[in-house]
Amino acid sequence: MTRLTLNQATLIIDAALAEGRERNLAPLAVAVLDAGGHLIAYKREDGAGIVRFEIAFGKAWGSLGMGFGSRELAKRSEKFPTFFSMLGDVSGGRMVPSPGGVLILDAHREVIGAIGISGDVGDNDEVCALAGIEAAGLIAGS
Repeated sequence: MTRLTLNQATLIIDAALAEGRERNLAPLAVAVLDAGGHLIAYKREDGAGIVRFEIAFGKAWGSLGMGFGSRELAKRSEKFPTFFSMLGDVSGGRMVPSPGGVLILDAHREVIGAIGISGDVGDNDEVCALAGIEAAGLIAGS
């Protein structure tokens, strides 16, 4: 299994932030985690709110924890609110079911990490996450 490096995480973050600036989005916060859910790198743009780290981390961590992106987490949370309420409890509040959390896969389609972005609406956060992963030559998981 490939490991996600600091250099890759930094490239992902910088490309995601560049996408946000190109689209003139609200200030973003971006967290990249390894496959074990440990923070590799994080950046918060000037003007991004102070709780944005926890949201970005929770989108990435929740994606890793459940094995699919936070867009799918959001869909499932609407169908199974009691289950997702319980997930919030057992995860210590680290599950954020809103688009912007995306699994990062290597060339063998193995999960090597996840990215979480917070700052704009979830759909825009996710677009930036996808741009970051693509810029690093990696694959976005669903």
